[in-house]
Amino acid sequence: MPYAENEGTKIYWDERGAGQPLLLIMGLGSTSDLWYRLVPMLSAHYRTILFDNRGVGRSDAPPGPYSITTMASDAAAVMDAAGVGSAHVLGFSMGGFIAQELALNYPGRVRALILAGTACGGKEAVRAAPEVLVALEARGVKTPEEGFWMIAPYIYDPSTLPARIEEDLAASLRTSLQRKSYIAQLQGIASWAGSHSRLSRLDAPVLIIHGESDQLIPPENGRILEHLIANAKVVMIPRAGHRFMTDQPEAACDAILSFLDNVGVQTRRGVIA
Repeated sequence: MPYAENEGTKIYWDERGAGQPLLLIMGLGSTSDLWYRLVPMLSAHYRTILFDNRGVGRSDAPPGPYSITTMASDAAAVMDAAGVGSAHVLGFSMGGFIAQELALNYPGRVRALILAGTACGGKEAVRAAPEVLVALEARGVKTPEEGFWMIAPYIYDPSTLPARIEEDLAASLRTSLQRKSYIAQLQGIASWAGSHSRLSRLDAPVLIIHGESDQLIPPENGRILEHLIANAKVVMIPRAGHRFMTDQPEAACDAILSFLDNVGVQTRRGVIA
């Protein structure tokens, strides 16, 4: 299996397809397996690179906490291991925090940035309701299956078929999640000062994509990002919660591919250097 190494930690990564590179960064406590609905569609057009954040799946789980900045440097190490100087970057949830730090700290390495179901963090972000945060933190003390069912009511749209949710559970249980590693990632989120004051520096094209019924990271956060990032494109997906790639995978993929195709057209025309 391919591994990158960063600060003495081995980071598992994999790739599918060919073409321009597209780096996928997953969220809290989840492995790259949770991209399984989008990867077949994305890899038909792009060299899709995915990896397990430190602490989960096949990557090492060093003592925490894991800062968002450190996990962004892990993402850069994966790009190095894949021989990729720059890539389109898609970050989901906590992965969106990591993607923002990657774009801000390594600006030449991000061709286009997709911020999916995420926020600017810090005191400016809109927080979830208290009962949602309780369910999120409970994943650190419950079994993986118990934790999944506690948070499930808050991350899927009410219209989502139960069979699809069961499929996500099966994907999440393919690799074990150590409680200490989940907490280490959660601590990284809690200690992240956020990007609010820095987002005006971004010069890559940006797509903000959010589920309209997201209860974990409320959709107001997408609008905050839109306000902070010049010329960002925003797509709000109806009948979709936090896990919009499960609730509305085709709509999500269409939005991503349309955005990236447009970036490619602009690049060929010389609009984007």
